Amino acid sequence: MLTVAYDGTDYSGWQYQPGKATIEGVLNRELSRLLEEEIKVIGASRTDAGVHAEGAVAVFDTSSRIPGEKFSYALNQSLPDDIVVRKSEEVANDFHPRRVESRKTYRYSIWHDTFPMPTNSRYTYWVYTKLDVNAMEQAAECFIGEYDFAGFCSAAADVESTVRTIYDMQVRCPDEHRIDIYVTGSGFLYNMVRIIAGTLIEVGEGKILPGDIPGIIGSLDRSKAGKTAPAKGLTLIGYNL
Repeated sequence: MLTVAYDGTDYSGWQYQPGKATIEGVLNRELSRLLEEEIKVIGASRTDAGVHAEGAVAVFDTSSRIPGEKFSYALNQSLPDDIVVRKSEEVANDFHPRRVESRKTYRYSIWHDTFPMPTNSRYTYWVYTKLDVNAMEQAAECFIGEYDFAGFCSAAADVESTVRTIYDMQVRCPDEHRIDIYVTGSGFLYNMVRIIAGTLIEVGEGKILPGDIPGIIGSLDRSKAGKTAPAKGLTLIGYNL
């Protein structure tokens, strides 16, 4: 099992796509070269184009005798600078990251200032309008629980159920210009976290009231929720497997 961090700016997401640079594609290529056998990793989930990760999880099978904990050292020598295997370890043969109960945490980062900051523009969404952080915090609490999040899902999603559980959501301000939205859940629909972030931004702008959130969730209507915030502000923090 690999724990992978990456800057997703220059990639067309996690999932392999012919002719495009993807995280999965790079890992498959470099592992196959290293081990001289065809390797295809299985990710615990997929991130979209431009989304980053600090603790993405993937597994693969191999006949290699290299100790599990050594793969990270060997693989990082050939990976590009924007992909790093932070940890590697051997897991049971029947372990599958999508078939175990887990909690996944995302962070959506906002740069709140009159002008953008170029040193973090790849990882934050710049918002120059005034934001009421207290209102955003109140609204965030309304998302916690098990709900049908059909109204917070892009139309392109193809899933059997749109019911998901959010265990925790917090709005933090590590400094006067940075606002981080942390969301922990059992799983997320396509663009769900980005739509939640866009909705909280509109709450901060006064376009949506915190008390409106339960009704928006209950409506199951995508048009009632806020905009889909840009991918670059989103980072997969990691899993509790």
